[in-house]
Amino acid sequence: MITHIQGRLVEKNPTDVVIDCNGVGYLINISLNTFSQIPDQENVKLYTHLQVKEDSHTLFGFASLAEREIFRLLISVSGIGASTARTMLSSLNPKQVREGIAGEDVALIQSVKGIGLKTAQRVIIELKDKVLKIYDIDEASIAQSNTNKDEALSALEVLGFAKKQAERVVDKFIANNSEASVETIIKEALKNL
Repeated sequence: MITHIQGRLVEKNPTDVVIDCNGVGYLINISLNTFSQIPDQENVKLYTHLQVKEDSHTLFGFASLAEREIFRLLISVSGIGASTARTMLSSLNPKQVREGIAGEDVALIQSVKGIGLKTAQRVIIELKDKVLKIYDIDEASIAQSNTNKDEALSALEVLGFAKKQAERVVDKFIANNSEASVETIIKEALKNL
């Protein structure tokens, strides 16, 4: 029904924004990913998803169409509501969610607060084919990037770094450089550990 809202940014919080559109203030729920992309300037445009329930109408806003698409895919899974989907998009960026699902990375999906093993598995089972088809992701490239990540993490552990800390740094780097070689991943991780 409401596909986007463009107007003057009145209020900006990590979980929501208020946009004044011709004298009407719209409260729009956002993820941390969108929060980090909203400029602090007057005019702003967010793509929206309107959730209609018996007792409420809730607007969710997204900085990109890709994030909105992932949100809609996530809420199509039974057991994943709008707030859980928003939490996922606050913990992981849309590309990480997409690649986690396509690469069957249960640990990545489960790393989101409030997502247990069964829910993570259900998300992957129900959305893997859709994600591969919609985004035309090649399964071989996902498997290769996961192999590179695993090899880099293994090497960093051998060097004496804590697994969780190393994984956080590596995931952050891989999010923007999914085609990076093992050596490149290790070098970048060492700079940031």
